[in-house]
This record gives sequence, structure tokens and C-alpha cells, in this order.
Amino acid sequence: MSLVVYLAALVFGMTSVLLFRRPRTAVRNPLTLSTCVAIVLGALVFVCAAPATLGTVNELTGVTNFGAPLTYGMLSAYSCAVLVLLINWRGGPRAVVRRAVVRSMAAYGLLVAAIVVLFLLADADTERLTDLDTYYAATPFMREMILLYLLGHSAAMLVMCVVCVKWSREVGGLLRVGLRLILLGGLLDLVGFQLAKYTAVAARWAGHDLDFLSTTVAPPMASLAALVCSVGFGLPRLLPSVLAHWRGLDDYRRLGPLWSLVGSVSTAPKPPAAWWQLPRARLQWREVSIHDALLALAPYFDHRVRERARDAALRAGRSPHEARLTAEAVMLADAARRAAAHEEPSGSTGSYRLHATEVPGPSGLVELSQALHHPPGRPGAPGTSPSGLTGTLTEPEEPHVA
Repeated sequence: MSLVVYLAALVFGMTSVLLFRRPRTAVRNPLTLSTCVAIVLGALVFVCAAPATLGTVNELTGVTNFGAPLTYGMLSAYSCAVLVLLINWRGGPRAVVRRAVVRSMAAYGLLVAAIVVLFLLADADTERLTDLDTYYAATPFMREMILLYLLGHSAAMLVMCVVCVKWSREVGGLLRVGLRLILLGGLLDLVGFQLAKYTAVAARWAGHDLDFLSTTVAPPMASLAALVCSVGFGLPRLLPSVLAHWRGLDDYRRLGPLWSLVGSVSTAPKPPAAWWQLPRARLQWREVSIHDALLALAPYFDHRVRERARDAALRAGRSPHEARLTAEAVMLADAARRAAAHEEPSGSTGSYRLHATEVPGPSGLVELSQALHHPPGRPGAPGTSPSGLTGTLTEPEEPHVA
């Protein structure tokens, strides 16, 4: 059981590592900070609740069942952190947000203090690592402590579910998906964990034995609920960044033909070669280097070559935009060839802006690169050069390693 709980804590805590990948920025962002705190506390709850941890804590402190108030206090802190996260996520006037956060922390701070006091007043000399809630369900002060931590956690989960239902009606996209996942996790917690605990404790009060609900059903349901909630909290914040990096990796790959052609001309300093460098950072460096190379090749642009290639592409049935890209690709290939041969710049050069330099981002460079890699041919004969094109588009060499 301890291994399963530790694995749940590890998976749960990894979300906070991903969100906290930039500590300086994260600390200044209340939403990111509160998200990380909530997820870390949730992971710590699992660690503290594992029987192996409970036994170790009891042995180290020399206090029988000391792990119980530690776990219950940690669970109450997690409940408070969830409410604080929802408050920061919903936003609003800073004074209102701060006041709501302070009230939540004060309320759950008193709850944690009450749990500790009740444990100190109780007589709990028999160590219970898996069934403490039901074993001490009728013991004075322990009974109140168990009921108090359950009520505090239930209140937080109910508030969370209500907020998610209301808020999901007002938003869309990934935020709505995240809210629905959080709602699902909250319902799993309420029904699978808390209802099972309440039923097992109430059965003990009535003289019956339904301990399996507390010891067998509740723990895995709590793990599942926490994992679903963590996905709901992290998805709206992590998925856009993941997709952006994926698009960056795709654009980086598609810029390969253009980089093969002009990479040797670029004088941009190379970044340190690191396998862990993010795709967007590698893409940004390749963009800068290609633009630097295009500036160096500009004196070799022969506009007679470009104009003949454009006219030929238009006669071949290409659209004006495709014809322009084809013509610029032919002109660029011709300029790179003559620069590599150390020829003199063409006498027909002049000020001309490539389409790739007129649009923001890498999209223009990607189009130019693909025009080099897949030169448009005559209608019905892809892969052949349009008749009348001067200049050739040679197969690109292997891309340089950035």
C-alpha cells in the first residue's frame, strides 16, 4: 500500500516541478505559486498517509500515532491551498483576493490547531497505521479530531465543486476542460474518499464493522481524485506551452533545407550545444542565424533571375504568392551558389525585401524553406521545374547541427 501511495505522490508532485520550472518568475506569480503549493501539499499528504511513513514518524518522535495529527494537519493545509488557488485563479480586485486568502488561511489555521489540541487531549496509546479512523471512532477527543478533519476537507471540496460548476459556464477552451477535470476529481474525493470514511466511522458508532471502506476503498479513490485534480490544475497552464514547443520543433525541422543552403554564410554566434535546449530556443537561434545569412547574401540577389522565375511560375499556373516564393527560392539558391564561388555581386541587385522578412515569426522562413525543398512544378507534374525558370533548385545538403 505504501508503494502505491508513494507513486501517487511522485506523479502528483511532478506537476509542480513542471509549473515551477522558472522559480524567479513563478514566485512573483500568485497563481503559479499557489498552484505549486497546492500540488506539493497534496503530494505530502500522500507521503504522510503511507503506513511506512506513519510508522517511521511515530518511532522518531516517540509519540504513538503522532503521524495522525501530522497527516490530518497536512490534509487541512492542502484543503486551504486548494481554496487559495481557486481564489487566485478566479482573480478580481487585489484587495478582495487578499482578504479572501487571509480568511481561508485563518480558518484552516484554527482547524489545524484544533486537531493538534484534540490529539493531545485524547488517549490513543495503541498504534494504528491503517485503520486509525475506525479504531478510534468512538474514543473521546479522537472522535472529534477525526470528524473535524473530515468536515474541513469536505467543506473545501464542496466549495471547489461549486466554484468549478459556476465558472465553467462562463469560460471555454482549455480552462473549461481543466475546471471539469477538477470538478470530476472533487466528486471522486467527496464520494470515493469522504463518503467512504463517513460511512465507516458512522458504522462504528452504530456497532457495525465497515472498516474496509476506510482502509481499502478510500485510499485509492483519494489518490485517483488528487491525480485528476492535478491534471485539471496543470492542463490549462502546461498544454499551451507544450504545444508551442511542439510547433517550434516542427518549424525547426522544416527550416532544415533553408539552413542547409545559407548556414555556412551566417556569422551569428552559435549557442552552447546542449541536448536539453528547448525547441523554441533552438528555433529562435536558427531564425536569427538565417536572417543574418539573408542579409549577407542580399548583394548577390539577381532580380533578373527572380523575375524570370516568377514569370515562368505564373505561366505554369501558380498563384501569385506561390510564384513569388518560387522566384525568391530560385534567386536565393543562385545567390548562395555565387557567394560560395566567391563571384562578384550581380550588377542587377537592388533593394528588395524577401517575403520571409516581411512577416513576423518563422512562418515566412518556413515557406521559403519548403519552396526550396519542394519546388512547385507544372500542373500535373509535381517535382519538375516550371519551364523557363532560370537557376536551379538543387537538393539541399544535410542540415547543419545547431
